[in-house]
Amino acid sequence: MPRPLHLPRDLQHDQRGATLMEFGLIVTPLCLFIMGVGDLGYQSYLRSVTQGVLDRAARAASVGTLNSTQIDAYIDAQMQAINSKNGSTSVTKKSYYNFSRVGKPEKITTDTAPLGSFNTGDCFEDSNGNGSYDSSAGSTGLGGADDIVFYQVTVSMPRLFPMAKLLGWSATQTATANATIRNQPWSNQATLPIICT
Repeated sequence: MPRPLHLPRDLQHDQRGATLMEFGLIVTPLCLFIMGVGDLGYQSYLRSVTQGVLDRAARAASVGTLNSTQIDAYIDAQMQAINSKNGSTSVTKKSYYNFSRVGKPEKITTDTAPLGSFNTGDCFEDSNGNGSYDSSAGSTGLGGADDIVFYQVTVSMPRLFPMAKLLGWSATQTATANATIRNQPWSNQATLPIICT
């Protein structure tokens, strides 16, 4: 005579399908974790490759081997493998008189009240030669002998995995590399003009 079926008690001890259920609970977060690590790893790779290309270009420019247009062309050619995947590269070059001026406003030589800010009656070193005081000093381009050149290369491209939208990330990833190098002293560095207002 068959044993009577007691459904709740029988289901309590039935372990068929437990592995499938556990796998279903683990697979989604595991896949998201693996894609996130892959995405961050690829961004690190992009930054490393971009930094290497920029360092080689900046060294060549500092000894006068490449001019401004040739630097842009060299960087584009070296980044071609990455840019072929719908990527884009932008290059910024600014020259400064010395290292202490990188990313800072033009130097005020004579300061009248209120002190610490540029106003009428102040004199300043016109480092970019445009005749007006700039809160972001630096001339566009490679500058001259013994000048400091700040290079910045930014690479933007679509992300490798579609999970970026699930995490609220943008659809593109960006890597930026910077280099600051002094030009060789092939002649005397130009003296900066002082302008008073």
